[in-house]
Amino acid sequence: MRVDGTVASDDEGGRSGGNMDFGPAWARVKRRLRAELGEDVFASWFARLELEGVTAGTARLTVPTRFLKSWIESHYLDRVLGTFKAEAEEIGRIEVGVRGTAAPVRPAAVGAPKAGPASGPLARLHATGTPTPVAAVATPSEHRSADAGGDLSGTPLDARLTFASFVIGRSNALAHAAAERVARHQGEGALYNPLYLHAGVGLGKTHLLHGIGHAAREAGRRVIYLTADRFMYGFVNALKTQSALAYKERLRGIDLLILDDVQFIQGKSIQAEFGHTINALIDAGRQVVVASDRPPTELEALDERVRSRLGGGLVVEITALDEALRVATYVARAITANGRDLEGAVNRLLAHATLTGTAVTMETAESA
Repeated sequence: MRVDGTVASDDEGGRSGGNMDFGPAWARVKRRLRAELGEDVFASWFARLELEGVTAGTARLTVPTRFLKSWIESHYLDRVLGTFKAEAEEIGRIEVGVRGTAAPVRPAAVGAPKAGPASGPLARLHATGTPTPVAAVATPSEHRSADAGGDLSGTPLDARLTFASFVIGRSNALAHAAAERVARHQGEGALYNPLYLHAGVGLGKTHLLHGIGHAAREAGRRVIYLTADRFMYGFVNALKTQSALAYKERLRGIDLLILDDVQFIQGKSIQAEFGHTINALIDAGRQVVVASDRPPTELEALDERVRSRLGGGLVVEITALDEALRVATYVARAITANGRDLEGAVNRLLAHATLTGTAVTMETAESA
């Protein structure tokens, strides 16, 4: 039986339908978890936990990221099951899944080619193989800091996502230029601090963040790239191991902090620490780069002072792909066999446009 109603609110979300409506029971479960665990814990781990459906006594719950799924399964699964059973005795098992929007696939146009010709129309459009993670922290001193208490290893950088593999168009040219300036800056202080990039899913903001990380590390700077979930995990883990002070001091001792998906930062204490960290780094002249799916003014969950600080640097929006990038995306996706096939497809497209006197558009790309 599928439960497919609507979500009433963040703390009373639950989809319901079919012969039995589990929505009210799920709303009571979330209220009990909030009361028993406290506002900070609930906001950090359960605010985005939703009931997708109930089938044969198994309740399927979903969260937006794999990290939240893993954390809930490791620390709270039995508690959630027990609370749900107390509210609905039909529930005998719980499964936690990741909602489809949590791991979007980047378009090939802003993806990362691994190999291909050094020049020509395909220099940035070759298909890539399996991503090769690169450690986000590479210097021995940073490794020692991570081992001393708390988790400061950061999220690995993807070796494919560099400035060289980023396809530039009108929609992302300003963001790319600002990202390169920040990454390669060698003078005193920081540029555009913080640099705040925002865009919808799949438009290349995470690609630029990884590109900044790679370029800054190559220049010898101490860099940490963190997703919002990783930031929350590090802080909560430091609290559990009673190393929060040392963790915060180490985090504030780096040269460049890159934070992705800040719209997911939850919990009053974690949000407060996020604000303190941003302020400390900026005041010390350290560079901060932040990305989100919306501008700072729309991050309603964050304190107004934090939103103001995030908006006090350079805020750049990456807009929807322009025609040229859409064509590049289509060609790169359609031809996946090898680089020469892709080169031939582009040559055919250019020849078709030249001989017929038509512009290169999605329609001509599909017909050529």
